[in-house]
Amino acid sequence: MQAERDIDELLGVAARDSGSKVSRRSDTFGFQWLVIRDSDFEDLITTTNLVSSELQARGFGGQLLAAIFKFRGGEHPVYLIYGLKTATFWPFVPTGEEQERDNAEEMRLKAELEKELPIEPDLTRWLALFDAPLDD
Repeated sequence: MQAERDIDELLGVAARDSGSKVSRRSDTFGFQWLVIRDSDFEDLITTTNLVSSELQARGFGGQLLAAIFKFRGGEHPVYLIYGLKTATFWPFVPTGEEQERDNAEEMRLKAELEKELPIEPDLTRWLALFDAPLDD
């Protein structure tokens, strides 16, 4: 299919230009995910923006949901999710238990981050993306 070839070409260019590793994965619901890995956070953000902008320019904007950034260091991984449709962020902290999240930690992070980032004010929009295929 031409759209898939175009996306693969775009991913190859983005990876080559930034040094990021870009791959495609499917989740259990059949959604396609673009996974971008880079040890340099600025390159990661740049590549994510490039891929998102190019996909929107090619007519896929309505199909884009979010960008997810994983951080380690605490008891559980912390994800910062960027909603592409709302241009806002929200924290997501799964507990490690089946489909459970640490709401108290998410609210603590919200209070810390809202001084620096546009945080989604409507908590009902804070999607929990438990099944995102991010881990190797």
